[in-house]
Amino acid sequence: MSDARRIEWFPPFWLMRVKVVKLTDSWRVVRIRLPRTWIAKNAGGSIFGGFQASLADPIAAMACVRMFPGYSVWTRSLELDFQQEGMTDLELRFDFSLEQEALIRNDLESKGRSTPKFEYAYFLADGSRCTLVKSSVAIRPKDYRKSEKTGFSQ
Repeated sequence: MSDARRIEWFPPFWLMRVKVVKLTDSWRVVRIRLPRTWIAKNAGGSIFGGFQASLADPIAAMACVRMFPGYSVWTRSLELDFQQEGMTDLELRFDFSLEQEALIRNDLESKGRSTPKFEYAYFLADGSRCTLVKSSVAIRPKDYRKSEKTGFSQ
């Protein structure tokens, strides 16, 4: 099954009726439509922020898993800035630049780990930005363990 179908058929995303518009093999470019369905709308008629957060949460981490196999990867933090009401279907647009990849590879080579920050966004049907997404991703060796005493890795 393709990555696009896995995303669409992932139970929470399937219930949200997301549609992968574009997904390159490298995950450098990701476009996913989040439809404004009756279940996705809040009392004011716009798309729930929780729907937006749920879809945005794993995208940067999933791109890093594809880009840096062999590492343990997870979302470290997620921040959404709701700049306009989501009164149309939304399109999540994520781009992974060559420069970002080079910085992460440098971190992994020099420090053995990386915590990159990504910015991506949801866009309304007219192309205007609706929600800014800021995500921090932890990329660690598979055997990484946080020290319980100091909070630093051993």
